Amino acid sequence: MNRIADAAGVSIKTLYRHFESKDDLFSAVMQAACQAHATQDGAPEDWAMQPPERGIALAGEEYLRHALSPEQLALYRVVIRDAQRFPELGERYEAEVVGSRKAMFAEYLNRWAPVSDWKLRDSRRAAGLFAALLNAGTLDAALQGHWHPRGGEIRAHARLAADCLICLLRAGLV
Repeated sequence: MNRIADAAGVSIKTLYRHFESKDDLFSAVMQAACQAHATQDGAPEDWAMQPPERGIALAGEEYLRHALSPEQLALYRVVIRDAQRFPELGERYEAEVVGSRKAMFAEYLNRWAPVSDWKLRDSRRAAGLFAALLNAGTLDAALQGHWHPRGGEIRAHARLAADCLICLLRAGLV
């Protein structure tokens, strides 16, 4: 805590007025990082204005570029490592980083369902399934550091996940 106070240019008393412990300080820093990632991506996306055949694949590309970025992978590693000690950290990450993306995509699916050949049952579930399809074979490899995706690989994986989701939507399975 002394080194943190020195680096921040404040006294240790000032630091402890704001944070009772290292755990409180850590939680505040991680929550700020989650908030920064959530607000950074809060602008309307190009994919949201596209019809499903194109928009879903573009949404997948955007999702993967974000999720597989070095900053996001580092944040995810910390959240996974420390969510047991700081449950509010995991909850905040889910709500602000993951949940906001799923909500935006679910809204997109709801908007297109009436004009598409879909039997959409649960848009939030479909959004979660799409995230799982995108993460399959990518997230673990990137987290472990033995895969650094290129643009073409991301595009191809997003297209495959989009095609799978569209098939599931048309079949009424989500």
